[in-house]
Amino acid sequence: MNFYAIRAIYLFEMARAWRTLMQSVLSPVISTSLYFVVFGSAIGSHMVEIDGVSYGAFIVPGMIMLSLLTQSVANASFGIYMPRFSGTIYEIHSAPISYVEIVMGYVGAAASKSIILGLIMLATARLFVAFEVAHPIWMLAFLVLTSVTFSLFGFIIGIWADGFEKLQIIPLMIITPLTFLGGTFYSIKMLPPFWQAVTLFNPVVYLVSGFRWAFYGVADVSVGISVGMTLAFLLACVLGVRWIFKTGYRLKT
Repeated sequence: MNFYAIRAIYLFEMARAWRTLMQSVLSPVISTSLYFVVFGSAIGSHMVEIDGVSYGAFIVPGMIMLSLLTQSVANASFGIYMPRFSGTIYEIHSAPISYVEIVMGYVGAAASKSIILGLIMLATARLFVAFEVAHPIWMLAFLVLTSVTFSLFGFIIGIWADGFEKLQIIPLMIITPLTFLGGTFYSIKMLPPFWQAVTLFNPVVYLVSGFRWAFYGVADVSVGISVGMTLAFLLACVLGVRWIFKTGYRLKT
């Protein structure tokens, strides 16, 4: 294992985050703070509790998960797309490093940035609503697992995309809508039975539900199923990345 190569890629990507601090950290935190002001304070004060949790506190896990998913995909996709766009990807190919080390460097940096952002947002949320974390170890586990999984997914998108426009298609047109419809602002138990069944086909439901259970001990679906679905998606992303490097898809042309 070439740890020097992994460290070089990792530090380069982390340095890019600090150079774009406004876009990488401040912008998501400010956007999420506005959500807490509007939904947590203004609207939440007029809503009843959900599963014994105040509405303002109830949406905290969902809001963190929303930013976590979008930022993980954005960081990883942009990180690998730029070497392809500038042509420096060939320098990486010619270096004595394996695809595993390349993925560990890029995905590790993207996941690290998402985890840091998630912890910052968790601290920011305390300024607006009072909440407790019932299972802090599980909360961190879901945070790390989700960040790594969707950073891998973003890595795949960054290789698939052949233009800046395509980098935005999946995050804006698929991930964000699925997150909003995945129980971010409500419990799926509030839906009619038919729509509850339909919602269970949304993979984000299991992420939000498991993450919310780590906070309050309440969940829309079983925690075991939430972990299983996340691990299944992680495995699918790993297999997808392996296929890309094995075939050279969009890397050698």
